Amino acid sequence: MKNILNKLDLLWVFLFYSAGSVLMTWPLCLHLKTSVIGGMGDNIYFVWLIRWYQKVFLEGQGHPFFNPMMNYPQGWNLSTTETALATALPGVPFSWLFGPIAGYNIAMLITFVLAGFFMYLWMRDLTKSKSAALLAGMIFAFSPYHIAHFITGHLNLSGIHWFPLFFWGLTKLLNPERKLDWKFVLLTGLSLGAIAFTSMYYLYMTVIFTLLFVVIFLSFSRFKSLRNKYFWFNLVLAAAISLPFLYYSLRPFVNLSTAGILSSRSLEYASMYSASPTDFFLPATDHFLLGRFFSQGFDRSLWGEGSLYIGFTALVLAVIAIIKRKQTAHKTLVLTASIIILISFILGLGINLHWNNQSVIWQIPNFLQPLFQKSETLVYLPAAWMFNHLPFFDKMRTIMRFGFFVLLFIPVLAGIGFQQVAARFTPNRRILITGVVLLLVLFEIYPGSYSNSLFEPRPRQVDVWLADQPNDGAVVQMPFGENSSQAQVYYTLFHQKPILGGDFNANKPIQFLEIQPILEQFPDEHSVDLLKNLGVYYIVVNSGAYSNFEQFNQQVSSLGLVQMTDQEGQIVYTFSEQ
Repeated sequence: MKNILNKLDLLWVFLFYSAGSVLMTWPLCLHLKTSVIGGMGDNIYFVWLIRWYQKVFLEGQGHPFFNPMMNYPQGWNLSTTETALATALPGVPFSWLFGPIAGYNIAMLITFVLAGFFMYLWMRDLTKSKSAALLAGMIFAFSPYHIAHFITGHLNLSGIHWFPLFFWGLTKLLNPERKLDWKFVLLTGLSLGAIAFTSMYYLYMTVIFTLLFVVIFLSFSRFKSLRNKYFWFNLVLAAAISLPFLYYSLRPFVNLSTAGILSSRSLEYASMYSASPTDFFLPATDHFLLGRFFSQGFDRSLWGEGSLYIGFTALVLAVIAIIKRKQTAHKTLVLTASIIILISFILGLGINLHWNNQSVIWQIPNFLQPLFQKSETLVYLPAAWMFNHLPFFDKMRTIMRFGFFVLLFIPVLAGIGFQQVAARFTPNRRILITGVVLLLVLFEIYPGSYSNSLFEPRPRQVDVWLADQPNDGAVVQMPFGENSSQAQVYYTLFHQKPILGGDFNANKPIQFLEIQPILEQFPDEHSVDLLKNLGVYYIVVNSGAYSNFEQFNQQVSSLGLVQMTDQEGQIVYTFSEQ
């Protein structure tokens, strides 16, 4: 009977986070099949990706990480961007049932529900308090960071729900009294594998923070675990379980990096994506009440990445956990989490110190200027050293994402702190205080309605026209710069023809880099010859992008191209001899 009641409790908790997900993304649930939040951005790339996975896994066509229809005729290795297999796959059955937009939306909503639910499971096991676990799950699942990546359509970075499972399992395996425990061995290994198939950013950061977490945790426990043979068995087994996932997720990226396809960033470029300290302490830009006020006084141009708000309520409860750490059985975890939070905060500040999205310049005192041989300097931070010395670090564009681990471990400490506070009250008052604190957290993070942000991605009229044409060759969009966008990828869902482009904002394939300077000169003889050699048949021209289109049209005609149709300003040409 007790087991049945426990399962019913879990059902109600799952429904609680489901309802919270509906509230925080309202009114998306009313438009699951037709609309997304935001415009034509990364969201529609993931709509396309879920439809591609549907084709691969349910229809048995193609390879999950390679698409021959993009970057035609060479094809496109999807690992040059994020494949997000672990977060996209839950949307595939819904894509099959209701269409790819519904698949994407439901996959995104699942990340909220599972983030809260998995944090709840960890914290309930840790604190033995359902109210503390419920609060921790709410703080984590609906953080402004998660909401911001939901708005910008980052399905990969929204997949934060594996982290509570991983660190739950890892913490158990670090227990010096632990015996061989397959449950947490599997939990640790499989959740790390899921992180690997969610985002390379997350995997890279997880490797770094796992090493730090293990060393710090063992230090505070006086390395007692090292004397327990089961400690080594557990870690080796967990690593062995995760190894196949790590291998198959990392192999394409390592190969691409070796081939020089994954771009390294400059230190100056990476510096632009450094967080300001205020990003962690000021309400999110889209907060229903305070967002506009703070946006007027602070530069929030990078809000999509810089929404790192901790929350005042969560911070107070976390501080309580730290102060009262000696009164809990989780002293080692509290201390470890505190240091991880500090490290994450510092790394999230990026290459050099910023304030209000501007680099802080230190005016060097006169007596020190001979030593530095200059009068002023940027205030460089540890991430600058990591950028120059750690493998692959210079391939990361957005350093402020390292601040995510603040938002992972603050809810853990907040749950522990709340459990200590709530234990002082009677059961009835405990229910009341839980409700009050949940409402305070909701007030701090609630973004308001997204009615004005709903967007219905539709094909252009030219894509409908192309869908009715024979599959005689590939499609190219002109001006050529328009080929490297999420929109062109999305349009292939409708016209079903290969294209020369793809979502190449991060890393461009070799073929694309080679043809880009030539095709940017279109129309000229060299570019037209290249289009023929690449197997292009349909040349779609955005007439509004050319100031003197009459002259452009004459030049196109002189090169042997003929107009096939004009669809709302998108004019399609082909080769006259064909």
